[in-house]
Amino acid sequence: MQTKLLDYRVIIEPENYSNGDKVYNAYCPTLGVADYGDTIEEALSSLKDGIELAVESLAKEKLEIPSDDISNQIVTQTQINFPIAFA
Repeated sequence: MQTKLLDYRVIIEPENYSNGDKVYNAYCPTLGVADYGDTIEEALSSLKDGIELAVESLAKEKLEIPSDDISNQIVTQTQINFPIAFA
């Protein structure tokens, strides 16, 4: 069976619970798929499973399967100064 490699942008953010536990939330904006894990690796693995399920579902329904052209994307951050008086 031939396969095609699809690329997806993934955002992983830590979340701290009030009891001190930390989890990592992973999100694929292109497909709207999200999952979490106790480690970055677990979150990414769980998200990958969700992405595969979403793509399989789209294929079964004969719908377009979107993917990201990550070779042309720049992911960065920026910071701004915000007056404390407004916070």
